[in-house]
Amino acid sequence: MILTGDLGALGSRILKDLTWEKGYDISSKHVDCGEIVYKVIESEFQGGSGAGCSATVLNSYVLTKMDAGLYKRVLFAATGALLSTVSSGQGESIPCISHAVQIEV
Repeated sequence: MILTGDLGALGSRILKDLTWEKGYDISSKHVDCGEIVYKVIESEFQGGSGAGCSATVLNSYVLTKMDAGLYKRVLFAATGALLSTVSSGQGESIPCISHAVQIEV
């Protein structure tokens, strides 16, 4: 599994397109925490909290599946925006960060 933090529905499609262009098809392995959490609310919701979605899905869903032996290896790339009190009002793009961690059982 390749697990991202909170790209949302649009970000997930962009990630899959970008990796496809580089010769990698991750569509069968990629899951986005934000897309899982917010899919219930709205199919095109574009995000909430990368830290909140990542922690919730990893600790409540993914690690349970790993303990049960359903997943053996997960690449966890927790994504999030680097917001400040003025960044959203400047009309500029918002910088983001991702920490990738490989989890194996």
